[in-house]
Amino acid sequence: MNYQVVVAGAGPVGLWLAAELRRCGITVAVIEPRTERDTRSRALTVHPRTIETFASRGVHHPFITEGMPLPGGHFGVLDSRLDFRRLPSPFPCTLALPQERTEALLERQALELGATILRGHEVTGLSEGPDSVRVQIQTPNGPSTTEAAYLVGCDGVRSTVRHAAGIDFPGTPSTVLGWLGDVVLDEPPAPGHSCFGPAGTLMAAPMPGGLHRLVGLAPRDITTAWPGDLTLEELRENAITVAGTDFGMRDPVWLSRFGNATRLAAQYRHGRVFLAGDAAHQHFPAGGVGMNVGIQDAANLAWKLAATLNDWAPDTLLDTYHAERHPVGVDLTETSRAQVALMTAFTPEGLALRSLLSQLITTLPELNDRLAAQVSSLSVTYPPAAPGARQVTGVQQLTGAEQLTGTRADDLAVGDTSLFALLRADGYLLLDLTSSADRPLHHLARPGLRVHTGTPHLLPAGWSGVRAALIRPDGHVAWASAEHHDTTLVNDLAAVLATTHRR
Repeated sequence: MNYQVVVAGAGPVGLWLAAELRRCGITVAVIEPRTERDTRSRALTVHPRTIETFASRGVHHPFITEGMPLPGGHFGVLDSRLDFRRLPSPFPCTLALPQERTEALLERQALELGATILRGHEVTGLSEGPDSVRVQIQTPNGPSTTEAAYLVGCDGVRSTVRHAAGIDFPGTPSTVLGWLGDVVLDEPPAPGHSCFGPAGTLMAAPMPGGLHRLVGLAPRDITTAWPGDLTLEELRENAITVAGTDFGMRDPVWLSRFGNATRLAAQYRHGRVFLAGDAAHQHFPAGGVGMNVGIQDAANLAWKLAATLNDWAPDTLLDTYHAERHPVGVDLTETSRAQVALMTAFTPEGLALRSLLSQLITTLPELNDRLAAQVSSLSVTYPPAAPGARQVTGVQQLTGAEQLTGTRADDLAVGDTSLFALLRADGYLLLDLTSSADRPLHHLARPGLRVHTGTPHLLPAGWSGVRAALIRPDGHVAWASAEHHDTTLVNDLAAVLATTHRR
């Protein structure tokens, strides 16, 4: 059987991509070598923007029910933790939730929506044609080939799809080896515990099932030499050296090492092949951002693939995936490198720098807010693409509604509902806030565009005076206007829609 989209990899990124495609009626198969989900959870943190993304499809409740809410996160394991409670989000926290559970919840969604998940199957190669891509798959019964309109590699840092498509993956090799252990602690520290000093750094995070994850590194871990697999005895020694106690650790479930190799795909798209998640970016797992950025890759790509396949989007839409997400990958890798520098600052000068930055985070709320928004992906802004959306050049400053273009939309209260509840994967939302009895924008509805008229309540900063806004399926503002005259407003919007939708 052939599919419109084939996804390589049934991790969180591939599963969310598949679910989003199915919400748009696209046939999709997820190809996964593992016969069962990995019980070892590399990712442990769900960030606010990811919760918002789930909420925009009404599927966030299981994650909130199972996850352990934490009021903040760290940046480079500085003594002053970032306070997420200040974030302008209905979910101003992180959720401690093992990746295995995140995958289980996302897989159930994808299956219920009709996605095909083929476990024990592995993508081994591809060949692109003008109208399709032939995907070579190793199945339990031998090699096979399927044809799809598009192939998306969500198959990790060693991505077969990336290699087969000939996409370069430049970067730097590992020079630091961190270590982690999921263990039982008879004397656990308080949630969010971390310590840093000349002897090294260590963080402890509670996990479901009575486990704790211990993560850290020491000066001797700044090396390119592989010291062998981590043992419980070494983990115990590391904890005692850094924290002065082993917290009564026992019964390890997973012991591992990880490096700071940092690479970014030169292209997120090659013809009919796309990359998302770890297949597109590799970095040191500082702050638990990797899975979350990958899910945002999928959120950006899914609606664009669906809009193209459902034939209401312009031909150029798929090109915007690389244009929008590659800069996010650049920011991700640079921020990760900066955190590695802070986490390996064991010299007196390094410790002084860390102390200074910790003081600044405490005394300058705007620095806390900037870093928290960056780590949580709430600050991601895409460049304007529509003719009614101007971009800042030089010292020029945008004012009013223009500043909203490209930003993530707030969960506005509109009538008896909210913006997140109105968003759908299969098209834009035109938010008509004119409060006009004749509904001047209602006739603009078309395939890939729904119109909702409502009266806003308690508009956040930046939305004051906005009379209409065009919101993308991924929750970013495509266009907004505070134009007072209905005729001009309609004409301006019609010009925008001419670029976002086929005539």
